[in-house]
Amino acid sequence: MSTESFNPVPDYHMHTPRCNHATGSVQEYADAAISLGLREIGMSDHSPMPSFYDKPWRMDRSELPDYLQEVERVRDHCRGRLSVRIGLEADFHPGTESYVAEMIDSYAWDYVIGSVHYIGDWAFDNPDTIDVWDQCVIEDAYCDYFDLVARSAQCGLFDIIGHPDLIKKFGHRAPAGSARVAAAEDRMLQAILKADVAMEISSAGLRKPVGEIYPAAHLIEKAAAMGIPFAFGSDAHSPVEVGHGMDACLSLLQSYGVTSVACFDGRQRSMQEISRG
Repeated sequence: MSTESFNPVPDYHMHTPRCNHATGSVQEYADAAISLGLREIGMSDHSPMPSFYDKPWRMDRSELPDYLQEVERVRDHCRGRLSVRIGLEADFHPGTESYVAEMIDSYAWDYVIGSVHYIGDWAFDNPDTIDVWDQCVIEDAYCDYFDLVARSAQCGLFDIIGHPDLIKKFGHRAPAGSARVAAAEDRMLQAILKADVAMEISSAGLRKPVGEIYPAAHLIEKAAAMGIPFAFGSDAHSPVEVGHGMDACLSLLQSYGVTSVACFDGRQRSMQEISRG
């Protein structure tokens, strides 16, 4: 990543090895951020969930205290050089809301990202279940996904809605001009607006088969016109991915008239101006 075009903004989406598909210590993520000139980051590893749900791809509840202690230690060590926020990426999956709410209430988080990774019992973004795409109706999958994202905003548990069109990860596209998908997208945006939460602009899609920022440009354009705030996340799963694609994301936001991005401290949102370096 180059920070020559834009002054850096917070990168709030980063993982640790506790999720079983990331590498690097929290200190290594912080060091990478400092070397890039970032002034603020947030760790947001995959949260514990009930034992039946997606267990191989997230930390166990027993690991949560160690996660918090490591991030707190790095936060204190970096104070004055880098602000390190303590966050979590929690899943929205109907029926698990009370578990997630209890977990969120157990700690003074700086922010919580809410993400949808499952449609029913299908992990649609998991390479191990990619064959299901060949058997499903893609238009239905898109509609079901966006309706779940809308519900994630409506549930009131989250501060940021994570990678809001993750459904496109492998490059499967809904039929062009689908009125059903457009209506589902609009319901999602209206839910995010009404809930007064931020939408993540994520560079992770640039590293996936789809090769595209999350969310798509037409969703950014609509959200910007509605006044929905954005927060940046690289979704880094290794220190080398910290800040990845930041300039591309900020340039895209600016092209649709977005002038600031969301920052969080103690689950209170403020805004930082997007400025060129």
